[in-house]
Amino acid sequence: MEKEIYCQLKRILEPVEPGKVLFLHHDPHSGSAKKELLAFPDPGNTRVLLEHFDLYPGIGITFSWCIGQKLSFSHTHKPCVLKVDHCNLGRIGWNMENGQSLYMGKGDLAVHARAACKESNTEITFPLGYYEGITVSLDLDILGKTLPSPLNEAGLKKELLFHKFGTSREIFSFPANPKAEHIFSELYDLPQEMKSPYLKLKCQELLLFLYMEDPFLGKAADPYYSDQVDVIKSVHSLITENLSQRFTIEELSKKYLINSSALKTIFKSVYGLPIASYMKEYRIRQAAAMLRESQDSIASIARRVGYESQSKFTSAFKSVMKDLPTDYRKHYQRENCRKDTRR
Repeated sequence: MEKEIYCQLKRILEPVEPGKVLFLHHDPHSGSAKKELLAFPDPGNTRVLLEHFDLYPGIGITFSWCIGQKLSFSHTHKPCVLKVDHCNLGRIGWNMENGQSLYMGKGDLAVHARAACKESNTEITFPLGYYEGITVSLDLDILGKTLPSPLNEAGLKKELLFHKFGTSREIFSFPANPKAEHIFSELYDLPQEMKSPYLKLKCQELLLFLYMEDPFLGKAADPYYSDQVDVIKSVHSLITENLSQRFTIEELSKKYLINSSALKTIFKSVYGLPIASYMKEYRIRQAAAMLRESQDSIASIARRVGYESQSKFTSAFKSVMKDLPTDYRKHYQRENCRKDTRR
């Protein structure tokens, strides 16, 4: 995980203990927020903060911040409710009713109704160990009677949205694109006092987007069966827990009895990068942590993360961290000295 992202999310999640889910429900009338600790089965060390706003009758929005690997729960929602998910940081994946799994990365948008939703023993996973995103809930029954006034004046009908998304057992996934970016990008850094009015405007814009989009043209992410994803997670565990070793695609394919093409395709879908690119970044991030936390030699750290050649390690480190290993360590130590002096 990039250090800046981790620090940003750690600050946001500071009020939440490991293994806890804190839910903040903002009252649209008083402006105050009700706090509630939610119970989830075996959350491990995952920490989650949820912040919910009721915007219009039938429209709610929830911000989600997470550090951890997974969260399991059971849930239900009305058949007429559409869920719209947007991923801003990290990656997120979940199981669908048809036994498949779908993963989203930065900027991706997904829309689904109850028919596509697995209601028992749902497991949400965060493959990169962190996540920030938004979920918008749209109750089409209520919206059919009380659309926000600008949309009502346009003569929009809730039946059209339900026909597009509400009866399908699929999750419609739209890849990162300028339209979705325009709607969602500004929502993550709003001052607290401006959130409610700004969110109301953006939700109207989202409804117009959904009315205009053809979900079948927008569908981009290929879902994979859960057992295939489980194999890929096993591959990920092997290669990240044995950094001093290097495995070929052919070796992994034979070991886990999976087609090499499927291995490469599904790995990229779950973790966001091809295996080689992902492992290069992973090795270098681990090496950066060793440089910060130990006085081990550059050559020793290089070998521990799978580089026999120190020159190749140095080149790879600079391409990822934009700094040489020796300079990176000096900059980190200098910054720490400054902090100690300020204290």
